[in-house]
Amino acid sequence: MVRVPLSPQERRRGERFGALLRQARGDRSMVDVAAAAGVSAETLRKIETGRAPTPAFFTVAALAHVLHLSLDDLAAACAEGTENGERAMSA
Repeated sequence: MVRVPLSPQERRRGERFGALLRQARGDRSMVDVAAAAGVSAETLRKIETGRAPTPAFFTVAALAHVLHLSLDDLAAACAEGTENGERAMSA
């Protein structure tokens, strides 16, 4: 099976998502957050840096739970046209 390349918009959405997770993680270590979510620190690093712009749903859900983020708020903050995740996250 061949994977279709991501569009520039999908890549930007992944970068926004990663930045939101990094911001929500705050001073907590990447290793601690990843372990609490049941994912590897390498996976979290790739998501935060935008190198894994389309993580699996259960990975997203686990990270959102550990970071006390609403999936609805994350989706809204990562939507096309959202320049600043803080704006959507604070609504």
